[in-house]
Amino acid sequence: MRVLIAPDKFAGTLTAVQAAEAIAAGWRRHAPDDELDLAPMADGGPGFVDVLHAALAGELSAVTVSGPHGAQVPAVVLRVAETAYVESAQAAGLHLVDGDPETATSRGVGELVLAAVDGGATTVVVGLGGTGTNDGGAGVLAALGATSDGVLDGGPAALSSVSDVDLGPARSRLAGVRLVAASDVDSPLTGLFGATKTFGPQKGIGEDRIAEVDGWLEGFAVATDRRTSLDKGAGAAGGIGYALLVLGATREPGIDLVASSVSLAARARQADLVVTGEGAFDFSSRAGKVPYGVAAVASEALRPCIALAGQVLVGSREMRALGIESAYSLVELVGEERALGAPADTLADLAQRVARTWSR
Repeated sequence: MRVLIAPDKFAGTLTAVQAAEAIAAGWRRHAPDDELDLAPMADGGPGFVDVLHAALAGELSAVTVSGPHGAQVPAVVLRVAETAYVESAQAAGLHLVDGDPETATSRGVGELVLAAVDGGATTVVVGLGGTGTNDGGAGVLAALGATSDGVLDGGPAALSSVSDVDLGPARSRLAGVRLVAASDVDSPLTGLFGATKTFGPQKGIGEDRIAEVDGWLEGFAVATDRRTSLDKGAGAAGGIGYALLVLGATREPGIDLVASSVSLAARARQADLVVTGEGAFDFSSRAGKVPYGVAAVASEALRPCIALAGQVLVGSREMRALGIESAYSLVELVGEERALGAPADTLADLAQRVARTWSR
């Protein structure tokens, strides 16, 4: 049997590469003669560059950029021919926010883009997702040369004093460069479905602060480009998507970009079964996440798709609406403590058990 293994990361425990290897190890215990094809995936969030490097090779360049609160943090730029790939989570990831989220800046992401341009790239693809910042991408614009009558790289709180922004210097700095925003969400910058309301709480912004922070971003949008703030993907990565869009970026779903880069459709057609997975499989997986994207590719290839996850938080009806035949939970198999304590081992155990059902 030919099995395509295409999981996302298991956030906080396993990278996509590690998850694919663990699933393969467990599957082989039951079905050693099955042909396994490992295709670790990403949607633009953490692991985006690693997955693309594994698929496309290219050259990695180490850089140091500003973190959300000013400390210098390591990051990399992946260069493949004239295209550079960078990952916003490396400079502004949730794991890097160690202070007030209302003062966290995305400046380091702009510095990553500059590093790519200075390295000679004519196309820069920015993976969006997994960030802890919520500044509307103002820090990105500041790093690229935009100026204002206030402070752009002081987090959302500093935007309360911004009423005028000059994007000219940033646009000049990027003249001749094509920007691509690879996002995992299609939310606008502000409003009921915007960055702050939807993702602010998971970044540490209290419910009682949502309205004011969203108001700061609304004012920032008026000072820059209100119409663009309503576009799909403007709210990605706390508004970094917005900053890229106002500079002329095109938006592409991160999962689609990665799927194309790893030739996922062709590989699915060669498989008998497609296996995907992520840390928490819930209905939000429909919004540009890896399992939904992989399942869509499997469906087009007329192949069944199953999911292995840390937790499965949807019922069978919702699961099938996402294109998944069956989903299996680590927590249900071994309990939360062991699932978190030995994620690779327990994921392999789960894969071994699932292989008994699905491997002919």
